[in-house]
Amino acid sequence: MSTRRIKKVAVIGSGIMGSGIACHFANIGVNVLLLDIVPRELNATEQAKGLSLTDKTVRNRIVNESLAAALKSKPSPIYHQKFASRITTGNLEDDIAKVKDVDWIIEVVVERLDIKKQVFENLEKHRTPGTLITSNTSGIPIQFMSEGRSEDFQQHFCGTHFFNPARYLKLFEIIPGPQTSPEVLDFLNNYGEQFLGKTAVVAKDTPAFIGNRIGIFSIMSLFHAVKDMELTIEEVDKLTGPVIGRPKSATFRTVDVVGLDTLVHVANGLYDNVPKDERHDLFKLPDFIAKMMDNKWLGSKTQQGFYKKEKDDKGNSQILSLDLDTLEYREKKSANFATLELTKTIDKVVDRFKVLVSGKDKAGDFYRKNFAALFAYVSNRIPEITNDLYKIDDAMKAGFGWEHGPFQIWDAIGVETGIEIMKAEGLKPATWVTDMLTSGSKSFYTVKDGASYYYDIPSKKQVKVPGQDAFIILDNIRKTNEVFKNSGVVIEDLGDGILNCEFQSKMNTIGGDVLAGINKAIDLAEKDFQGLVVGNQGANFSVGANIGMIFMMAVEQEYDELNMAIKYFQDTMMRMRYSSIPTISAPHGMTLGGGCELSMHADKVIAAAETYIGLVEFGVGVIPGGGGSKEMTLRAQDTFKKGDVELNTLQDYFLTIGMAKVSTSAYEAYDLGVLQPGKDIVVVNKDRQIATAKAHAKLMAEAGYTQPIKRNDIKVLGKQALGMFLVGTDSMEASRYISEHDQKIANKLAYVMAGGDLSEPTLVSEQYLLDLEREAFLSLCTERKTLERIQHMLKNGKPLRN
Repeated sequence: MSTRRIKKVAVIGSGIMGSGIACHFANIGVNVLLLDIVPRELNATEQAKGLSLTDKTVRNRIVNESLAAALKSKPSPIYHQKFASRITTGNLEDDIAKVKDVDWIIEVVVERLDIKKQVFENLEKHRTPGTLITSNTSGIPIQFMSEGRSEDFQQHFCGTHFFNPARYLKLFEIIPGPQTSPEVLDFLNNYGEQFLGKTAVVAKDTPAFIGNRIGIFSIMSLFHAVKDMELTIEEVDKLTGPVIGRPKSATFRTVDVVGLDTLVHVANGLYDNVPKDERHDLFKLPDFIAKMMDNKWLGSKTQQGFYKKEKDDKGNSQILSLDLDTLEYREKKSANFATLELTKTIDKVVDRFKVLVSGKDKAGDFYRKNFAALFAYVSNRIPEITNDLYKIDDAMKAGFGWEHGPFQIWDAIGVETGIEIMKAEGLKPATWVTDMLTSGSKSFYTVKDGASYYYDIPSKKQVKVPGQDAFIILDNIRKTNEVFKNSGVVIEDLGDGILNCEFQSKMNTIGGDVLAGINKAIDLAEKDFQGLVVGNQGANFSVGANIGMIFMMAVEQEYDELNMAIKYFQDTMMRMRYSSIPTISAPHGMTLGGGCELSMHADKVIAAAETYIGLVEFGVGVIPGGGGSKEMTLRAQDTFKKGDVELNTLQDYFLTIGMAKVSTSAYEAYDLGVLQPGKDIVVVNKDRQIATAKAHAKLMAEAGYTQPIKRNDIKVLGKQALGMFLVGTDSMEASRYISEHDQKIANKLAYVMAGGDLSEPTLVSEQYLLDLEREAFLSLCTERKTLERIQHMLKNGKPLRN
């Protein structure tokens, strides 16, 4: 185990990538020194101020402007704006000597070998021996960069390739140089996973390494296929998006976002540097790409690429699509395929692949052609770019947002079926694949005792994927460790006396079956176990209550049933708070409405850093009805301090609900009062989240967990608060900042958070507030405007303002 500690890093180069990397180190609590070059001439503003090239503000202008632009960009590279104070800026002439005090130097300058070597020569003059020094190059051979440097430099030097944006994309490729010490590689591999929250992949020093080699091949293969198969860009994006577990931006929209010039740069590099690649010609640019480059149709950065946004005759924005035959923009066309219709009832992406490659239409042809090419290519890249097949899958999932890597998709289709598809396309796999089948292994991966194993080519055996011991992979234990299951949840035994309640509903919405499952999990835990985690490893923790169910009950005017359903939700949340075992919520991704309420009622929250959490019920015309309104009232009074104006504190919590605020990271959730300092914690690596939650549940149980006593000491302010809120909403509506219906919702919330129209401040119970909350929620469900909003949300997936 390495004793190396990273307290301060230096990032050399403050462009989009350099500033992004600096921000992510600041995200995890590391001090950062960010350096860039000194300007060679004054700009107009500096001239007007009478500044000279010797002024510090001028000398640090490039680095300061770059960092400021990064901090303003969306999505934000930083978890919380206050974390930016961990970054100190400077320049490569005045401040380069400061690198002697850092633990890791990361070079992120322009992709030119001569410039990088010059930077390394200067850095070595000031670098303390033993300090890590790495390059974020995306393709320059690592072996050339450290030529001429000292032995200590070379032993501590390698490539560390972050993917852009550094905060959001998990891939962290580590590329050893000829002299890199094993200790350095082991440290970076562990640090990337544990501290930076990355999927660390050690790659060989080959052109474009692993992620971009396979990713660019996949995109270039599509570029050539789109014309051959007479597909539109809309059809390709439909076929290569969420239906196969890829990002919504799919192929062409992704290229627009990244920049066509960036893709072309890497593709040209591969064409020049992998002449012996069996698919070398695929890296040659199709004619339409060359024409787009000539026209500077590079995507978002030039306002047009494969898609173009413009105003129509009526001034409304519309998205136009590029016709690849005429190279003219036209209105977007719908893309429909019979094969895709067959997958609409298949929730799990991994179960769709067999259906997709069996399709009898153009979509089926596309998938057979696409996957055949991909399978053949990745099998032939071993051992060229890596010795281990799982690293290719890890790289594509972490770097390109694929839900399943190439070998996992191949397993889902069936290895032998995949070979048959390849043969039909005139392709064949590498010899090791047929050797694997001959050896008795019928798949690339297996699961044993909750752990993933992969086929190791040299030994011809299934070998445990390294680095799993810190994780609990629910997919691997769901069948063997199942304790209870209904249509909404699976309850699994995590071991050591801890249960996990995993949502299984669509988008993990919370309906009757999920609530029944949570209650069952608490029953089981109280009887035979020591603690409960509520967590899953889907794309999102939960998008909230099942509003479709609420809508149907309201439309049918089944108000007694709706009252019972809401009370059941509230009672379940209170069981999370007041059970005899510790309860842990493990939110990640979208954690909205009811998902947020559940987390607020757990004994402890173990939140993934990328948690977007908030009470969003205002958007569908109601107030939080599952305990959220009550809980925010309780938390407001718990933060009342001597000398504070209590009304101001209550107003802050009121506005959090009234403005449907959602955090853009778990750290921002502390500001909203949704997470609580000293109680709830944040984990950067989501893969560690369930294991961390289990550890905390076990620790709380072993420390002697005692069932909490229900609260009846909540101070509500009555008419004093209610009057303030009503005046405020009247003013907002009169100024047309909010609609009449918005005012009605806000007034209902005001009544709950004031504790009703009590004549003076009073201590009340949680149940008192829950009853007010439920009554207000039900009354809003009788409103036509509310039903219109819910219906619009169900149809369009976004709120309607009326």
